[in-house]
Amino acid sequence: MNLIDSPIHLHSVEKSFMQGFSCHKILHGISLSIHVGEVFGFIGPNGAGKSTLINSIMGFIQPESGEVLINGVAPSVPQSRKYIGYLPEGPRFYERLTAAELLLFGGRASGMSKAKVCEAMDLLLDKLEILNAKDRVIGTYSKGMKQRLGLALSLIHDPATLILDEPMSGLDPIGRNLLKNIILDLKARGKTIFFSTHILNDVETLCDRIGLIHQGRMLYCGDVKGFKENGMGFEDRFMQLISTAGNG
Repeated sequence: MNLIDSPIHLHSVEKSFMQGFSCHKILHGISLSIHVGEVFGFIGPNGAGKSTLINSIMGFIQPESGEVLINGVAPSVPQSRKYIGYLPEGPRFYERLTAAELLLFGGRASGMSKAKVCEAMDLLLDKLEILNAKDRVIGTYSKGMKQRLGLALSLIHDPATLILDEPMSGLDPIGRNLLKNIILDLKARGKTIFFSTHILNDVETLCDRIGLIHQGRMLYCGDVKGFKENGMGFEDRFMQLISTAGNG
């Protein structure tokens, strides 16, 4: 695939961390290309390496070897983040700021005019159903409201690609349904969405393709239909692949 068609591209990425006096490898030669306009679900059990991979994509950590490219540019180059929207797992904010102040900062840092930020923030906060809390300090927000605000911050500059780490975390069923509709709307607008999650039902219903990682290795990368085998359900197939890899 031409890199212009792959906003996120990884080739043979390896990453290790020290644990005491021993070196523990987290990622084992991960290669992955995300297609323009697709919803890609990244799944795996706790400790599989999902967040480490996302942190490598964002340039927060540096792999020992391999290549990571964002729109054909290394994550260490500031230009690579211009068209990326990022939601970390469990976003943290300055809690004495209001949502309006936070989004103004985020939009201006992304090169938007103040007028454009103010126009975009009202539309976003209304869509996320927290417009009425726009001028409240973030410290008064519930966990679910903070999660919605984090999504608004990732979307404020209308990025072409979204990287979302556990976006459903902290959301109640209403919030999850709202976020699923927003993801589908973004896809309809031609956006590329890469997200990690533990909620397999959301992956099955939202995604064009999925990647399953376990113990730092990719066990599957392909379309959702191809993930199932011999009529096996999505969750059963997930457990079969994890179990087989663990026994191997």
